[in-house]
Amino acid sequence: MSQPITDPTFYRTAADAAAAPPERLAYVAAFDRAADKPDAMSVIDVDPGSDTYGRVVGWTEVPGLGNELHHFGWNACSSALKHEGHDMAGLARRYLIVPGLRSSSLYVLDTQPDPRQPTVTRVVDAADLAAKAGYSRPHTLHCGPDGVFMTCLGGADGSDGPGGIALLDHGTFDVLRQWETDRGPQYFAYDAWWHLNQNTLISSEWGTPSMIEDGLVPELLLANEYGHAIHFWDLSTGAHQQRVDLGAQHQMPLELRPSHDPEATWGFVGVVVSTEDLSASVWRWHRDDGGWAVDKVITIAAEPAEPDLLPPALKPFGAVPPLITDIDLSVDDAFLYVSCWGTGELKQFDVRDPAHPRQSGSVRLGGIVGRGAHPAVPSEPLSGGPQMVEISRDGKRVYVTNSLYGAWDDQFYPDGVGAWMALLHTDPRGGMAIDERFFPHGEDFRGLRAHQVRLQGGDASSDSYCYR
Repeated sequence: MSQPITDPTFYRTAADAAAAPPERLAYVAAFDRAADKPDAMSVIDVDPGSDTYGRVVGWTEVPGLGNELHHFGWNACSSALKHEGHDMAGLARRYLIVPGLRSSSLYVLDTQPDPRQPTVTRVVDAADLAAKAGYSRPHTLHCGPDGVFMTCLGGADGSDGPGGIALLDHGTFDVLRQWETDRGPQYFAYDAWWHLNQNTLISSEWGTPSMIEDGLVPELLLANEYGHAIHFWDLSTGAHQQRVDLGAQHQMPLELRPSHDPEATWGFVGVVVSTEDLSASVWRWHRDDGGWAVDKVITIAAEPAEPDLLPPALKPFGAVPPLITDIDLSVDDAFLYVSCWGTGELKQFDVRDPAHPRQSGSVRLGGIVGRGAHPAVPSEPLSGGPQMVEISRDGKRVYVTNSLYGAWDDQFYPDGVGAWMALLHTDPRGGMAIDERFFPHGEDFRGLRAHQVRLQGGDASSDSYCYR
């Protein structure tokens, strides 16, 4: 009897992923802040030999208005190989599951037969998510060995919590249940990822819907009321094991990036801001005496600025906070990329010694004060800054988009954040250079704002690997 064919984009090792053919398309979630037009999944040609390189070549609108498409991901990926004994017949990296952060609806987009024109094949509504998992405001999802893990910021019917993780079937897309079996002290949610071979899931914290949906609440920030801890869980049982507090002043530990080495026991988390000095930071978690410890390994200082150049929320401080809103780790675990959305800087760190990162590159685009231009249009000051960051599997290309979250865009860039996407080419010895040919922006996104990027065949933040 013939054996089922495994999707060739399920990579057994990180090295296999890096050696696979490069991406030819990028999927970029785009949303309408005014909620007058439908949000959409845009498809960008990233093949440098193509006549349409750097242009939007596909556009799929989702039903309804006011969804605010945010983080999205594949229905299945390399982590499916963790349990190769289970039924993998027909399982493939084919569908994009795209949550609406404001609507709590989920849209399933089929990227076949034409990957440039994905089609909406199913909608999971907010009522279904609330009834079966007890959650709302879906935020981030990762394809796991036997299902899709989707973090949610709010409780059922948009209540203020607790947030947590909903488990979805990666074939039918049904909401199965709430993943947690023993929540312990966890209340806030944001990201969740894992060390598969350590049977450990890590989760991070932002805030509840009322704390984020209308913008950053200064009173809550200065009172250190946003999240400031990360949590460690038993991946197989959903039971909470350990909470590690980073210190109340270290507000909003968001993106989690575990090592891609399946035997490793370390990873990085980015912290948006310190209420002590407006700095931002990156922390490393690691095993310690049978438990987990977390240490600060990168600090990025705020930059002084004339108050007249600052938005109202920052005028009293006379400085621009870096605002680390995303981080990404290359598949070979060699370089960490850190988005400083406030100052308009993307930093590259050599992390081959993860306990002692060393800055190896920097590029400036946009920024609250700097407004650095793209070399394709040097006369056009940019708003926003490098925000969502995604790395190709081979580590040679880094894609960034500029919108954070609608209400927060408006607070920090009150004159408008615009929409743009940039590509940087990396040097294996360290360093980055902006691709002058690649700059989808403005009306390329039809008046919508550009948020997360996913790459055809997988990328640095989509997959976890099971074998060395």
